[in-house]
Amino acid sequence: MGGKNKQRTKGNLRPSSSGRAAELLAKERGTVPGFIGFGTSQSDLGYVPAVQGAEEIDSLVDADFRMVLRKLSKRDIITKLKAMQEFGTMCKEREAEVVKGVLPYWPRIYCKISLDHDRRVREATQQSFEQLILKVKKHLAPYLKSIMGYWLIAQCDTYSPAASAAKVAFEKAFPSSKQPEALAFCKDEILNVLQDHLLKETPDTLSDPQTVPEEEREAKFFRILTCSLLALKKLLSMLPKKEMQSLEEKLMSLLSQNKFWKYGKHSTPQVRSAFFELASAFCQYLPELVKGEAPRVCPAVLLSIDDSDAVVCPFLWEAVLYVIATVEDCWSHVNAKKGVLPKLWTVLREGGRGLATVIYPNLLPFISKVPPGITEPKLEYFRTFFSSIIQGLSSERAIASPSESSAIITAFMECLRFAILQKVNEEDDQRQIHQMLINDQLVPIIDAVLQEPRLQNGPLFYQIAETLSSWEAKAEVSSDDGTEEVFQKLLTNFWDRLLKLCVLHVDKLDADEKPLFALSGMLEVLQNPKTATKPNNRKSVKIKFKDEGESERNTENGKLTEVRKNSDSEIQADLQHSSLLRKEPLENLVCNLSELSIVYVNEQKSEQHLKFLSALLSSFSSDRVFQVLLEQGNDTSSTAEAQKETKVHRENPSVQFLYMNVITWLKEDWRKDTQFLVDILYSVLNCCSSNDERKVILDDLTKMDLKWIIFLQIIQKACSSTTKLSLVSDWLKGSTLGERLVMLADDLCHLGLKPVPASTQSASSERWTVLSLVLSQRFKNESLIGETYVEKIIDKLQAALSKARDLSEAGNTEPSVSFICDVASSFFSSVKGCLLMPSSEDLLLTIFQLCAQRQDATHLTDLLVCKLKHTWMSGVKSLVHQLRSMQKQSSTFLLKSALWIKNQIQSSTLDVKSLQVLISAVSDLLSALLEADRQSGCLVGSYVEHVTPNRTEWVKLRESLSAEWMHKPLLEGRLSMNCEHLGSCVKLCGTTKLPGHLCTSALLSKMALLVLENGMDHGNDDAERKKIDNIIAELLYSLQWIEELENPPYLLLEYLHMLEEMHITYEKFSTLSNTTDLQQTIFDRSEEHGRLWSLTMAKLIRAENAVSCEMKHLFKTSEGFLPLTEGRLHTLQCLSAFLTEEEKKELVFHCVAKLMTCAQTELSSTDGAFGCLSILNSCLNDSSIDCDHLLPGILKIIMSWKNDNEDSFLFSCNLKETSAQLLGFNIEMIRYLPLLLKYSTAPLADNEWDFIMCSMLAWLETTCENHSLYHIPLVQIFACVSCDLASALSAYFESAAPETTENLPVNLISEWKEFFSEGIHNLLLPLLVKVTGETKTAAEGSFQNSVLTSLGEALTYISKDQLLNHKLPAKFVAGQKTNLPDKLQTLLNTLSPLLLFWARPVQISVYHMLYKLMPELPKFDDEDLKSYGDEEEESALSPPAALMSVLATQEVLLENILECIPVGEFAVIQPLSDEFCLVLGYLLTWKLTLTFFKAASSQLRVLYSQYLRRTKSLNKLLYHLFRLMPENPVFSGPTSEVPNKDTKTFFTEELHLDVKGTGALSSQIPHLACTVYHITLKDLPAMVRLWWNSCEKRVFNVVDKFTSKYVSSVLSSQEISSVQTSTQLFNGMTVKARSAAREVIATYSVDDIFIELIIQLPTNYPLGSITVESGKRVGVAVQQWRNWMLQLSTYLTHQNGSIMEGLSLWKNNVDKRFEGVEDCMICFSVIHGSNYSLPKKACRTCKKKFHSACLYKWFTSSNKSTCPLCRETFF
Repeated sequence: MGGKNKQRTKGNLRPSSSGRAAELLAKERGTVPGFIGFGTSQSDLGYVPAVQGAEEIDSLVDADFRMVLRKLSKRDIITKLKAMQEFGTMCKEREAEVVKGVLPYWPRIYCKISLDHDRRVREATQQSFEQLILKVKKHLAPYLKSIMGYWLIAQCDTYSPAASAAKVAFEKAFPSSKQPEALAFCKDEILNVLQDHLLKETPDTLSDPQTVPEEEREAKFFRILTCSLLALKKLLSMLPKKEMQSLEEKLMSLLSQNKFWKYGKHSTPQVRSAFFELASAFCQYLPELVKGEAPRVCPAVLLSIDDSDAVVCPFLWEAVLYVIATVEDCWSHVNAKKGVLPKLWTVLREGGRGLATVIYPNLLPFISKVPPGITEPKLEYFRTFFSSIIQGLSSERAIASPSESSAIITAFMECLRFAILQKVNEEDDQRQIHQMLINDQLVPIIDAVLQEPRLQNGPLFYQIAETLSSWEAKAEVSSDDGTEEVFQKLLTNFWDRLLKLCVLHVDKLDADEKPLFALSGMLEVLQNPKTATKPNNRKSVKIKFKDEGESERNTENGKLTEVRKNSDSEIQADLQHSSLLRKEPLENLVCNLSELSIVYVNEQKSEQHLKFLSALLSSFSSDRVFQVLLEQGNDTSSTAEAQKETKVHRENPSVQFLYMNVITWLKEDWRKDTQFLVDILYSVLNCCSSNDERKVILDDLTKMDLKWIIFLQIIQKACSSTTKLSLVSDWLKGSTLGERLVMLADDLCHLGLKPVPASTQSASSERWTVLSLVLSQRFKNESLIGETYVEKIIDKLQAALSKARDLSEAGNTEPSVSFICDVASSFFSSVKGCLLMPSSEDLLLTIFQLCAQRQDATHLTDLLVCKLKHTWMSGVKSLVHQLRSMQKQSSTFLLKSALWIKNQIQSSTLDVKSLQVLISAVSDLLSALLEADRQSGCLVGSYVEHVTPNRTEWVKLRESLSAEWMHKPLLEGRLSMNCEHLGSCVKLCGTTKLPGHLCTSALLSKMALLVLENGMDHGNDDAERKKIDNIIAELLYSLQWIEELENPPYLLLEYLHMLEEMHITYEKFSTLSNTTDLQQTIFDRSEEHGRLWSLTMAKLIRAENAVSCEMKHLFKTSEGFLPLTEGRLHTLQCLSAFLTEEEKKELVFHCVAKLMTCAQTELSSTDGAFGCLSILNSCLNDSSIDCDHLLPGILKIIMSWKNDNEDSFLFSCNLKETSAQLLGFNIEMIRYLPLLLKYSTAPLADNEWDFIMCSMLAWLETTCENHSLYHIPLVQIFACVSCDLASALSAYFESAAPETTENLPVNLISEWKEFFSEGIHNLLLPLLVKVTGETKTAAEGSFQNSVLTSLGEALTYISKDQLLNHKLPAKFVAGQKTNLPDKLQTLLNTLSPLLLFWARPVQISVYHMLYKLMPELPKFDDEDLKSYGDEEEESALSPPAALMSVLATQEVLLENILECIPVGEFAVIQPLSDEFCLVLGYLLTWKLTLTFFKAASSQLRVLYSQYLRRTKSLNKLLYHLFRLMPENPVFSGPTSEVPNKDTKTFFTEELHLDVKGTGALSSQIPHLACTVYHITLKDLPAMVRLWWNSCEKRVFNVVDKFTSKYVSSVLSSQEISSVQTSTQLFNGMTVKARSAAREVIATYSVDDIFIELIIQLPTNYPLGSITVESGKRVGVAVQQWRNWMLQLSTYLTHQNGSIMEGLSLWKNNVDKRFEGVEDCMICFSVIHGSNYSLPKKACRTCKKKFHSACLYKWFTSSNKSTCPLCRETFF
């Protein structure tokens, strides 16, 4: 009701609601208000009074029902619909008593609402009514009469869901037996309602004209008319017979009304349709009544015969047939010749107007009922009738629809047969009629169908065949009235006419192919209608399978294709039964047509005639026909050769015809389509008398040089029909064809391997099809050709594929391989037992090998590989199937393929991709075996067995793995060795191919996992389990080997990725199987062999996260591990990490005990001191054990050994001759000492400290002396542990806590500082220089990296003084400007170039050393400062030249790497690559330069920054930084500070550069870049600002955004806090800072003057300019004040320093002003803004002083040399 948001009337608080209004009414009155509606008849005024008495209704109707009933009277559809649904639900859910209360009101509502315009409401009404009926049952009886009329109308509703709902309700109310009675009971009321609707109602009485639109009113009215007519029909059909009499009288009043009969001409089709249905019902149930009303009925029905509405037509024709059958004198009530028949002819001429399927089946009953009087004269009547039908058939609509044309043709033939059977008194008339029917009707319709391809598939030819059969039957049976004669004449006439028609079609040079084929098809049907498929059984859809090389002809006439398929023997049999009356004229016809055709073929080379001839011969292959052909063909095409051939077969005309004509045609090269010639060949073979004769003919053909497609077609046709196969089977099995096919296979395979022009490819495809066909087609389990030939062909194919694999040219092999695939595939899949032939197993193996190799090697395309895979998979499935059926365990293919795979994986010739392809192929093979061999699993088991290496092969494979892996575990102390097994070479051999061990373990693991996945491992077979465990153990060994390599090549990383991708992992294994046995296996191997097996075991324990009990049996007894062997030692070392405290303790006690009793001779043996120390170190390494008291004791034991046998200690000696055992022993001793320092709590005695210190220095001397032997692994490890010991001691003394120092011997620390520490660095610094000088390339020094790391670590502890007092040889560079003393310059010149060194440890340690020197350097330039400053041009001073030359080198190299990356894009640098070292060195050099810069005074800084500006180094740095800093510099590592809410970034967290700390190498460069950027912004803000302002727009924005987001806040807070914490005191100036507002407030006061300045930092500090605002000021002139503010702003913007430095500069300026120094009149400042000098250059004329830098700028920019003030020349 109106819009929701409209203005409401005052006081009206809620929107109106019809539902609520109804509720209020009920409350007020307590009664249902009277329903007012439009009545259903004029007598009823439509007012329904409410039930009298409020009390009564209240007691009867439930309040909810009252509510719903009210809603039902609403006009809104949705309200009514919901109310009706609600009503239905309530009827279902409430008690019966409550529902009964509604019954008195229901009829009124039902009668109105069941006619509602909305169909959903009508449907819901009937559904609700059903619920009501189910609830009240028989209590509905009193109200039946008032409801039944509307109920019946509802059952005839035009909306079928509503109608079916009403029917369901009716069936629920009355069982089917009671329904007629119920209708009889209410028949009067029903009739009243129906008559009212049919005669009285109008659209305006049924709906309210004021509220319902006209269209809707009319629609409702027409619907109710239709329903009422149908309801009357339903009433008639359902009433019992006995009630009909009383009904007749009632109906008379209806039938007497003219209004009723006008419904036949009503404008609405539904009304007309219902009217005709009712008319049929009247004829059916009340024939007498109809006869009485004949004058009205007949015109109403018969004169509507041309009604062409699809809705009306079926019922109209039903009514027509009922009327002419019921009312005998119906024709007397209509004018047939003027009123009925012309209308019928019109309908027929128009082809039924799209309703042929409805109208035409009624024609025969209709014309059979037309009385003779009306049909006179018969000749004209039939002529008009049939001509009209033919005309209708030619209409486009009829032709386009197969069903319509079929209906028309069928009706035509039925009526024709009827017309011919009509008796006519005059014989002449009958003959005329017959002639007219044949000549003018039947033959023309045949002609029409032959010419129209769309009609050729229709039923006409079959109908004609049937008609002929019936006429022949009548012609053969003699009768008194001479009927047979009539029919004989009729038949003769028909055949004559047909011959003329056929000749007309054939006797044309340009005869159209389609009519010719239709013609041959017709003749075939006429010959044997029984075998031809009936058209109505066939789908009209044509599906075409186009074979390679097969012509389109098959599909040109769908019928023919099907007809041909009938077996020829049936046709022959049928011919014999065929009546002579048909055989003779038909054969004459065929002979005539054949004769005509052959003439055209011979004289005009007419192709279509030849095809027609072929079609004829297929059906009529008799000697007579061939004789006729011979007679015609002889004169033209008989060559001498053909005649000679023919003599042999003189007696058989068909064979003569073949040799004289057909072979000539077959040999014609231009012919593309030879299918029909092959059909002629089969017709000839059909006429041959014996199989031998046929074989001779076909062998002759085989020897001729005919195209292969002809043989393909012969074989294809033989395969499609058993009759044809029997004709050629001898030839197929014979040797002539077999040999020819073997030669063909050979030719094809060779052809495929040579380059080939495209034109011949299609020809070769036909030949491949021939091969495929003869190999794969089987009949009665025999091959088409001889078995020996099959073998030979397969051999040829296999040989060809082997060659294809070796050919390198990619493109050539493709078609050949593809064809072989197709042939093999169809052979494998269709021929049973084929795979047990050796040749086919070889073929299968070759295909498998092609698939199991990389495409680069085989040069096959993806598509081809896919095809090959499909082929061998189908082959393997067939093979396994055959093996199973023969109970065999293995086959040649399986054995050979397993051996081939084994060779492949062990040969170390595979890369990752090849291995992946091989594994995939083997997985597929295994899956196929598993699938086919589910029960026993023996095939799979034996296959895996064949591929697996035996024990010695495994050992060989393991030995072939490079020993480079040992380096890492030995260095980290996880394993100890005292034998030089490593040899000197530890390089990883050729990195393009994978080692055999890796390939073997990966492939076998995949196989094992597949077996486990498929559950083939039945769990009880221990041997099988052990095999699988061994395989997985080898895989883990491989993986451990890769893990231990320091820098595994990319190939191995790719291999690991492949394993992950293919799910070849330990995790997968552990989910599929119990791993306990595997752990035991690996443990046993570890104990036996040690080394990598021990590391594998440790990894496995870590993965399983528990030490299994089996592993612990070793420690059950104290002697469990004695005597120690290398295997046991390594096992214990690797297990130590997993032992409990108690177990470790026990182990330590044993070791100590063993050490105490150890004899001098067994110090360095595995089972002696070396072994015990190794285990001891391993146990101590992981964590402290509660046995500190034992540690000094062990030291004493070591000291005792030194006293007894000093030679065992490698002090200051040459290691060239030293044994590996001694080296190993010393390494373990050196390793023990740092652990002693770390864990021992008891203080050490003087002599013990002396021993430790002196030994350390002595071992270091040995290290330095033997640097040439570092390539020997054990020497290298000796060097590393010696340096580590030095580092440990340095760290110990550096970080010793006071309580520790108290316990140390008195002079120890001073001795350490003065002697030992000095000694260490005097040895190590020259060593570093020496080692780095000797190794030039990274490749050379990869093994030395470890020494450099330990050496570098030790050198980071060097002090500044020790550095300055170094003993390095002097090193100077020619032309180098420097103010540094020689010693310092030498140090710089020696160390700086090492920042370019390719090893990170060297770079980091050099950085740490130089970092200590940087603050010392600027003071040497201070002396020089005095000489600068007064020169005219801007001076520059270089930072340390040694650093700058390194920087220059780095810049050139870095430019090459980074120039291609846009500024602002993050360049990822691979850790430890050459680029990494270069970038690291570059950033470290800058960090040193910036440290140096920070330490310089502000005057020096100006000169240095000037230098950097000139060289553009800083600009380059900033560009590079924006390529090296990540877009989001979030810090992910552990943070030192207390965690707070802010995000940690690389700018907030400090970077720790450790020599050994290789933790997060990937983030080291980004973090370092951020640190350098941070320092640059902090220390050189003015220069960065200058650079930023000169950047292009994109870079400008990138820099601004990044700096504002990540750096400004950090820098601002640091700047503000540095102001707050500053200790700098100014005389007369106070400085305060406000961190929240990013402000610094400076207050300056002198005498009466008071100045307050507010310095505001920008959001993108330090890029944006700092603003200076004025606070209070007292006693300063405005102009002066502005000058000072400008000066401060200039200082803060242009000086490279902090705010405090800027303020101090400004204060000096103001102080000088108050001291009386005048401003420079160029910059209006006392102190120069950037070089901080005072005005010194005075003009001789006006005596004013200027800054020299300002003057220089003035002169250069103005191009004059006059004083700025007085304009005199300046001297």
